[in-house]
Amino acid sequence: SYTEAVEVLQKAISDGDVKFEFEVAWGKELQTEHEKYLTDRLYHRPTIVYNYPKDCKAFYMRLNDDGKTVAAMDILCPGIGELVGGSQREERLEMLDRRIAEMGMNTEDLWWYRDLRQYGSVPHAGFGVGFERLVMLCTGVQS
Repeated sequence: SYTEAVEVLQKAISDGDVKFEFEVAWGKELQTEHEKYLTDRLYHRPTIVYNYPKDCKAFYMRLNDDGKTVAAMDILCPGIGELVGGSQREERLEMLDRRIAEMGMNTEDLWWYRDLRQYGSVPHAGFGVGFERLVMLCTGVQS
């Protein structure tokens, strides 16, 4: 999970194994240097990080029951970084409106998106794959 990734990174810092340019703290975005440490130096294999803090992710990602994280994940690969990013989308209109307000966004600007949920929706998700990164993974070519 994201929480476990942050704990592992903080332990590596406190043990003197690594020094990062960017701060590692719960609620902060994981930076490329953090992702590369996890995949290239620690696990040496693709790694899935999931349940990111809601403040790090988009308003449309489904809020988890803990009220602090969202149902989002990234697949990180050695030598490449983030290959896939995905999330479950928020299907509950009241929760969507709450997230929009929390992020200081204007609901009127998002009328079209809200309309998709207005009369009901079903649980659904989506993801994106970095095509160039996928080619790098398949061919072994370095960036």
